[in-house]
Amino acid sequence: MTVQEPIESPYGGYHEVTDEKGRVYRLGESDRAILGHSRKIMMWLPWVAMFSISVFEYAYGSAEDVLSDAHGWTQSNTFWILSVWTFFQAGVSFPTGWLREKGYLKPRAAIALGSGLSLLGFLAISHFHNVWMAILGFGVLGGVGSGFVYSTCINMTGKWFPEKRGFTTGFVNGGFAYGAVPFIFVFNFAFDTSNYRTVLDLVGVYVMLVLAACAWFFKDPPKNWWPSEVDPLRRSQADAKTARALAKNPPADRQYTPMEAIRTGQLPLIWVLLVITAGVSIFGVSFQVPFAKDVGFGPLVAANSAGILSVINGVGRAVVGWLSDRWGRKTSLIFVILVLGFSQFGVMWAGNIHSEWLFLVFAFFSGFGGGAFYPMFASLVPDYFGENNNATNYGIAYSGKVVSGLFGSGLGSMVIDAWGYNGAYTTAGVISLVAAGLALFLRHPGLPRKKRRIEPNPQPISREVV
Repeated sequence: MTVQEPIESPYGGYHEVTDEKGRVYRLGESDRAILGHSRKIMMWLPWVAMFSISVFEYAYGSAEDVLSDAHGWTQSNTFWILSVWTFFQAGVSFPTGWLREKGYLKPRAAIALGSGLSLLGFLAISHFHNVWMAILGFGVLGGVGSGFVYSTCINMTGKWFPEKRGFTTGFVNGGFAYGAVPFIFVFNFAFDTSNYRTVLDLVGVYVMLVLAACAWFFKDPPKNWWPSEVDPLRRSQADAKTARALAKNPPADRQYTPMEAIRTGQLPLIWVLLVITAGVSIFGVSFQVPFAKDVGFGPLVAANSAGILSVINGVGRAVVGWLSDRWGRKTSLIFVILVLGFSQFGVMWAGNIHSEWLFLVFAFFSGFGGGAFYPMFASLVPDYFGENNNATNYGIAYSGKVVSGLFGSGLGSMVIDAWGYNGAYTTAGVISLVAAGLALFLRHPGLPRKKRRIEPNPQPISREVV
């Protein structure tokens, strides 16, 4: 271990600690010196931004029937609009990450761009009858705008909270789901062909204003930054929670470039797992309300099931993020995928026996499993490959949602046409269980096969230069 002599900076000076594997930690600059206030704002504001764009994905299924009637679209048209949105929302993650890591796109600019594009997305489905224009506006522009916001918020939070990213990433990620709840009920009970334009225009303005306000405060920490109050190599006995979290989830042994991360084999495995789990999640978001209506449940049950899915989808992300700091990311991820898989069979069974209360129960578990895996992947990537290239590395992993959107929504509608809801839900459940089996092969690339544990209570680092 080496400790560098102090270096002056605009934030009061720092020194760099290099561990035995060559990883560098930048210590000494407080969050208040860099931001002007506590770093907690870099958890709350990304959460608010994610909350605002949740309406794109999680409330869309509740609006599609009115959109079909108002514009003369088929069910296939409305599903493919969401599929294109998913394609671009996830697909822009990698280029956004690359631009951010290279310094070409600051977080403030990314959120500001997302603000304007999000407004255009809602104006498109509000005013264009032509489905191709709706796809261009909502699917492409709205998808790109949402992708700018999502990628920036998730990656920035991990940079500011490297020692407890499970809970913070899960909390921020949760806003992307339950932020849609008010709009789910608006679209189910106060949205029809007489007012759809006014409602959608107001939703677009709401998203734009919230994002524009958040953008002003967004800022990344310096490269290799680590909170000065947390020793990155050794924790004192007083820091038991941090010690336990880092023992279960050791930091990356070094900062991996994207190509290095790919060559470990772990980043491609994470990509495959995200393709499968996100596909099943998108399937549930897209078809749970139509399935409820198809089996004869009333609009209240349909709306409540969608609301439950959205709320638990979001809350579950924070809960599992917190749980992963205690269980470990891999164990928590496998648990979540199993819940996701078994809940697909439960939703199908409850619908088939026409039990409304069981349907809501399994909607609860489907929502939990269908969202909680996202912060696990968002935390696994920097845990495995470091924070400095996380925007790019996680962009590669999250790009798997591009494929997920195609088979989760668009292809899902084709499976329903061919095999019915039973065939589609059975398929979704089976492939989730396959994903849980594949997740057993996840391994921290910087650790030996027999996991090295970080001692929770050794003596603090000596600040002498070695």
